[in-house]
Amino acid sequence: MKTSFPKDKIEVVLLEGIHDNAAALFEREGFRVSRHSGAADPAELAALIASAHVIGIRSKTRLVGEALGAARRLLAVGCFCIGTNQVDLVSAAGAGVPVFNAPFSNTRSVAELTVAEVVMLHRRAFERSSQMHAGRWVKSASGAHEVRGRTLGIVGYGHIGAQVSVLAESMGLRVLFYDVIPKLPLGNARQTGSLDELLRESDVVTLHVPATDGTSGLIGAAEIENMKPGGHLINNARGSVVDLAALADALRRGRLGGAAIDVFPEEPSSREAAFRGPLVGLENVILTPHIAGSTQEAQASIAEEVGNKLLRFVNAGATTGAVNVPEVEPPPQRGMVAPGTDERPHRILHFHRNVPGVLSKINNAVSDLGVNVASQTLRTDGEIGYAVLDVAPSDGEQLRARMDAIEGTIRTRVLW
Repeated sequence: MKTSFPKDKIEVVLLEGIHDNAAALFEREGFRVSRHSGAADPAELAALIASAHVIGIRSKTRLVGEALGAARRLLAVGCFCIGTNQVDLVSAAGAGVPVFNAPFSNTRSVAELTVAEVVMLHRRAFERSSQMHAGRWVKSASGAHEVRGRTLGIVGYGHIGAQVSVLAESMGLRVLFYDVIPKLPLGNARQTGSLDELLRESDVVTLHVPATDGTSGLIGAAEIENMKPGGHLINNARGSVVDLAALADALRRGRLGGAAIDVFPEEPSSREAAFRGPLVGLENVILTPHIAGSTQEAQASIAEEVGNKLLRFVNAGATTGAVNVPEVEPPPQRGMVAPGTDERPHRILHFHRNVPGVLSKINNAVSDLGVNVASQTLRTDGEIGYAVLDVAPSDGEQLRARMDAIEGTIRTRVLW
């Protein structure tokens, strides 16, 4: 079937070693795919994405300012990870560019590592391993404990926090959790009334919150002092959540017994760059390079989730799962097929400013032109509106021209 834009002209740029499954999805669709193993600096990035229709990134590439503006043909961005703070979401929305991510695909991987760290911290296993690598045989039960009967405090009871809760309880831990909104506990977990209550009662605290203004510096010197003496802290969430200097001080003083940290306020941009920080060299501290969600299973799942969201937008205009524009799930393009042809309706995608009167102007254009409309969907969200119309093949281009001229229009695109 002939399409409105040749698929072999659609350019997809995948950065930061995104899993093979994503490239395979786009290649099967007939798109042109270029892949790059690492993050690009701003100058390289501008050149790489100048002609891209779809950009796929992970956590290191920053699509902001000039870099985002350099992608003149850009239709959509895929963040093949949980977070989207590496993209200027407002500017992308203002250009009619939806941004998609994978908020749940690495849930199990993060939960499994978290529970493993609970055990390793209580057994001081990484400290003993480091001593062995240094040629020291320190066979001792001093400071080593079973986790059964201990209390795990989970801060943030979303998908990951809830999975940690289930796994931990199956190992005999008592589970408390704190969340800013009421949540249904799983198993025998109990929600605390405050963060301080959780910190005071927990033998180990694990963080599973997003990066927001409200979570920045959530665990600082005061919160650490409220934790149980000898307690443990795990952060597999976001680097902005914990004051690492305060944590290092508490560990040196013996106020806390250990920590496991996977995310940092500043992270090296490549394998060649050196890692430095206040926790380096401290005993019973597990440091990992932002790998909590980095398993082959998680990366494959993320590639398929985000890849399919991008395909559904490019091919059908669906914005379900987008984080910066209204979510619209249009019906299949069918109906109004001319006899003896396989011609589908023309689908018009219209991003616009969320200002009064846009819908009435669209409907006036439909009425003036006598357009046969098979379906119409409109959603607005904050500053942006998104309308999807399926119209008779004979009417698509003339209606598109009228809609493109409506004041407040950001972008109009036709699919057929």
